[in-house]
Amino acid sequence: MLKSLYYIKNWMVRLLKSNNIVATATAHGYAGIGVIRISGTDALEIACQLTHHKTLTPRLATYTKLYSSKDEILDSGLVIYFKSPNSFTGEDVVELQGHGSPIALQMIVQRCLELGCHMAEPGEFSRLAYLNGKIDLVQAESIIDLIHAESEATAKGALKSLHGEFSRQINVINEQLIDLRMFVEATLDFPEEDIEFIANAKIRDKLTILVESMEKLLSNTTQGVLLNNGANIVIIGRPNVGKSSLLNALANEDIAIVTDIAGTTRDIVKEKININGIAFNIIDTAGIRDTTDVVEKIGIERAFNAANSADICLVLVDAIIGLTSTDTSMLSSVPSTIPKIFVHNKVDLLGSITPVSKKLGDTHIYISAKIGTGIDTLRTEILKTVGFDNNNNDVFIARTRHLDAIKRSVEHIHLGFYHWSNLEILAEELRYAHNSLSEITGEFSSDDLLGEIFSRFCIGK
Repeated sequence: MLKSLYYIKNWMVRLLKSNNIVATATAHGYAGIGVIRISGTDALEIACQLTHHKTLTPRLATYTKLYSSKDEILDSGLVIYFKSPNSFTGEDVVELQGHGSPIALQMIVQRCLELGCHMAEPGEFSRLAYLNGKIDLVQAESIIDLIHAESEATAKGALKSLHGEFSRQINVINEQLIDLRMFVEATLDFPEEDIEFIANAKIRDKLTILVESMEKLLSNTTQGVLLNNGANIVIIGRPNVGKSSLLNALANEDIAIVTDIAGTTRDIVKEKININGIAFNIIDTAGIRDTTDVVEKIGIERAFNAANSADICLVLVDAIIGLTSTDTSMLSSVPSTIPKIFVHNKVDLLGSITPVSKKLGDTHIYISAKIGTGIDTLRTEILKTVGFDNNNNDVFIARTRHLDAIKRSVEHIHLGFYHWSNLEILAEELRYAHNSLSEITGEFSSDDLLGEIFSRFCIGK
């Protein structure tokens, strides 16, 4: 219903302007090729006036000249016509491929405006594709995620979402929810004792399967959010244990200042790193110790704040000294739910070492940030800890809003399971769960949500 209202509102706005939109679809700047996209009812007619062709064959690239209103040649290149509904937006679409000169592209766009187009708003082409049922909301978001991908794994994950893998998993569960909701509603409508007894048994079985499916989707989506945002790796430890050296070693770059003076790092130093195609945010923090220095105290407080919101903590320890009471006290302030890897640094000053060991369930890795010993082992353990140690080709891109919606849906499913024998409560919880899950693909959306998503797009997308 909300999507329909949004659709009507969008088209009323377009009718007040023009039914045809135009924009440059390639990045601004100088390039060998520039692409201009036109969408709307009159797209073919506008293209014919621009090229002096009587008509264009759908899906056939035609080399042509592009003309101004005075029949001056603006540029030459390819024109391709995509007839509705077999186009990206679902409308008639024309793509003009000329030279990548900003001036030439600007002149062609200006001519399109003269012929009855209006400038596309950010994300308007993708918004039309969504409103016309060519893509769902998840696929629309994955377009911008693919454009801004910072690693190979992120790009592959965005492509999986764009091709519908995330939506498919959501739709499978939605079908289970719809089936279960209909079953429950039917049982409420026909409350005869024999029907209710049989129905309740099936409901319990269906709920069990649904809970398992939801938990799997929640796990997959969590991985997708980590892949999209970059997991936060926070390095914590006492002063002079080598935190800044470790940051530099993992980043393969001298980012943080390294000295023998305790307390050199007084604030958070953040850098993006790439491990086997996966993007991470690695954060160096101030050394944790008792101090009277006001600035250093602020840095230590920020270190704890960063650790408390980390996806993984690297607890750096001086391998010569080992774990101290300061380390133990420090760890008591970090939530036990945050995964931790104990990294013993400066092994180059020791004799033989064990690269990796397990102690009381904790992972201990022995490295030398100075000469690089054990760094590759640490990278492997980081990937394993956040769940990216195996084949990452199955991971799709997801966003925090997706994860929040799935968590709400899971919560309602669990409440429904708890009250499964009370069909009125179960029916209501299933409805809430269905609505939350359907927000992701756009079946239940608000104007504010849609506007926020599409406003982040560039003009020609």
